[in-house]
Amino acid sequence: MSSKKAPNPIDVHVGSRVRLRRMMLGMSQEKLGESLGITFQQIQKYEKGTNRIGASRLQHIATVLKVPVAFFFEDAPGTPDEANGFGEAKPASYVVDFLSSSEGLSLNKAFVRIEDAKVRRRVVDLVRALAGEEV
Repeated sequence: MSSKKAPNPIDVHVGSRVRLRRMMLGMSQEKLGESLGITFQQIQKYEKGTNRIGASRLQHIATVLKVPVAFFFEDAPGTPDEANGFGEAKPASYVVDFLSSSEGLSLNKAFVRIEDAKVRRRVVDLVRALAGEEV
């Protein structure tokens, strides 16, 4: 029997949101660690959910990453659907996964800089065709 305990889904979610925001800002794990006075290895553990982030540390991370603490809990597992009220529908997890990847983030940043709507539509059509979808 293994003594290793699986990370809590909330810790994994909060860590993935830290990673998402850090990547959105183009910040390295090392730079975030320096800002917090910890090692990049500790940032890696936070982002994987291996280590829990304490309240004061989470507040400090939120300040460095320029987001409210609530950002890290958006779409967290176990959040009741009713909590949304009349708000917008929650994005699918694959969107967060996509934006958490360096390719997804780069593609998104470049895509939003395309001003011509027709060109954006053509890019979407191209990507769908490359993915084997009917255009």
